[in-house]
Amino acid sequence: MTRRIRAVLDAIYFTGGVLAALCLITILVLIVLQMLARWTGEVFPGASDYAGYAMAAASFLAFAHALNRGAHIRVSLLLAAVPPKVGRWVEVWCFGIGTALAWYFVYYAARFLFWSWKFNDISQGTDATPLWIPQTAMLAGAFIFALALTDNLLALFTDGKSRVKTNVIEQSHGE
Repeated sequence: MTRRIRAVLDAIYFTGGVLAALCLITILVLIVLQMLARWTGEVFPGASDYAGYAMAAASFLAFAHALNRGAHIRVSLLLAAVPPKVGRWVEVWCFGIGTALAWYFVYYAARFLFWSWKFNDISQGTDATPLWIPQTAMLAGAFIFALALTDNLLALFTDGKSRVKTNVIEQSHGE
């Protein structure tokens, strides 16, 4: 049972990373299309707005994947300087605060999305996109990140260590 849950969670984190990469490719395509439109004298209204939405989606969707790959800035310098038992509690404290803040953000982002949808709030740019659409991608990424933080916090309690992979580059600078 736990293997199945672990496989599902890892698939969710990986999917978030893949979707973030697709958002970055979307940004590239939008920029190239906007350049081509300028060179040909055409106008591509809303391209920069759509690129901004894709950037926000890419950022939030990549958070969990980056966390589990060891790409987030962590307190490893402090963790290396304290005894392992103290380091474990420092990690529990950090993951606890991060988890609480992430779920707090998810709660209010969901409320914000609901009210944007209910009032049919649209962007101020030329694209006039209903704002609940880009907010949905942001909320999905925030939810996946909060889930990953919760997963790592629970792993600290059950296994004694988080599921964050050690970043080799980070280790080389600490030696």
